[in-house]
Amino acid sequence: MDRRQFLATGSAAALTSAMVPIEAWAQGGGGDAALNADFAHIFEAQVARSPELASSLGLDKGPLAALKGKLSPRTREKRAADVAATKDALAALAKHDGTALSPAAKLNLEVVRYSLGTQIASADRFGIDSAIRPYAIFQQGGAYFSVPDFLNTAHTINVASDGEAYLSRLHQFATVLDQETAIQRADAARGLLAPGWSIDLTLGQMRKLRGQPAATSSIVQSLVTRAAAKGLAGDWQGQATKIVAGEIYPALDRQIALMEKLKPSTRPGDGIWRVKDGDAIYAMALAQATTTTMSPDEVHRIGLAQVAEISAQIDTILTSQGYSGGTVGERLAKLNVAPDQVYPNTAAGRAELIAGLNSGIKAMYEKLPLAFATVPTQPLEIRAVPVEIQDGASNGYYNRASLDGSRPAIYFINLKDVGDWPKYSLPSLTYHEGVPGHHLQISLAQESKDIPTLRKVGFFSAYSEGWALYAEQLGDELHAYASPLERAGYLQSFLFRATRLVVDTGIHAKQWSREKATDYMVATTGFARPRTQREVERYCTQAGQACSYKIGHMAWTRARAKAQAALGERFDLKAFHEILKEGAMPLTILERRIDERIAALRGAA
Repeated sequence: MDRRQFLATGSAAALTSAMVPIEAWAQGGGGDAALNADFAHIFEAQVARSPELASSLGLDKGPLAALKGKLSPRTREKRAADVAATKDALAALAKHDGTALSPAAKLNLEVVRYSLGTQIASADRFGIDSAIRPYAIFQQGGAYFSVPDFLNTAHTINVASDGEAYLSRLHQFATVLDQETAIQRADAARGLLAPGWSIDLTLGQMRKLRGQPAATSSIVQSLVTRAAAKGLAGDWQGQATKIVAGEIYPALDRQIALMEKLKPSTRPGDGIWRVKDGDAIYAMALAQATTTTMSPDEVHRIGLAQVAEISAQIDTILTSQGYSGGTVGERLAKLNVAPDQVYPNTAAGRAELIAGLNSGIKAMYEKLPLAFATVPTQPLEIRAVPVEIQDGASNGYYNRASLDGSRPAIYFINLKDVGDWPKYSLPSLTYHEGVPGHHLQISLAQESKDIPTLRKVGFFSAYSEGWALYAEQLGDELHAYASPLERAGYLQSFLFRATRLVVDTGIHAKQWSREKATDYMVATTGFARPRTQREVERYCTQAGQACSYKIGHMAWTRARAKAQAALGERFDLKAFHEILKEGAMPLTILERRIDERIAALRGAA
């Protein structure tokens, strides 16, 4: 049965019969109530320790309303307290006897323990927050980068108290900047300092934020415009301007001065190998990002094989469309700048591009019932990345909706240069970030009645990013790509993710330079150099994460192929996708769950 036939087997009768044993699997056991109570306690404690998490989930109201006016401290004491709390949570979960739990509860316990253990591994072993993000301040990390965006997207403004809470957070933003400056100073003494070019990018973004007149700065205007839209009386601009000019900008000046002072002392090189314990840090980062035990050499070899396989598929399409002669990368590069593929690099062009993305989302929603029994209800907005952080930001990313529905999910696209986004490449991006990608997967987990809230907000990059790549493939199966060139765009996306396996391991395990990595990706994928270099710079400062995409995609496609082979004509694509309701999990556990679901379906025959 080929991929087209997968879609033809999705009858309602098959779906109903397929789901019966899965529902039985989820029935509670005697110890479930006690375990769920511990899950709830752990989740409540996590929210209480993280005002940002509370706001992101829409929980900063009622008994937790005070959190809306706070930001988490950036101190070593806060890190130690978080680690201690996580260890307490693990100790509480260790008391649960698996024999008293239902299969669903056992899965929840296994996934939560894995997640909590991962959260503290880097701090325990290396004294850093994250093996994947080892630097305190870099071009995509630090309060200067995250807090303005957080205030604009997660902090809702509906009533006057929301505005007062925003002002309170502005006060604390200055404090947090100074705390992070102290952290970076101490980390630099241990050699934990981003590469020189990263510091240059960081300083450029800091100066762009600092260079705005306080009264018209984005962090002031975010409050002013939203308060006005709600008719909230008060001198919001005057109060916010005073805080920005008198507190935030001086703290930012101090951080800029430190980074300028530290830059000459940063070690040469671009990968994490350049710092103490770099090889061990990368091993942990790769394991956490992929949720596998693959070695860097193994991932590198897989990447090279995938690049060759996908390039051959693209070659066939390009040749059929008259793009012949030269390497696949050279032909894709020509296609990228073809006049009929490029939006104008103007405000009108950007607006047209985003309108096109919205149309693509709407069209895909109409196709989703062909492959999914459950479709998300949470709304999705598409926005351009804020101008002040677009120089260092990713090319596209997704922010989940609040749990209470008060704030929609947001799919961000970096429009620093519209030329980075030829038209044929955009549908696959939309299916990746929107539906049936991140938005569908994360929304279904958030809306699920079968998993505790603690798991609904959990994240495993290989699972989620692998699903998002699988969603691009599903777009092909749903005939969503309107032309052969759009299919080439989807395969180019896969090629891009395959090169990441080569480049990430090249940078961190084989000591490739940023330039060598960029040259390889440009030559292989045909993407514009500025866009590609931003991606490579991300890999240099966020080790291992880029490998999660293709490794995760391979796990999803392998799982589906196994289910199809085992079930034959009884395989149902809609039923297969219902596993999303079980929430994100490590790939090793996902593959086991697929085996268990197959066995349950066979037993029901």
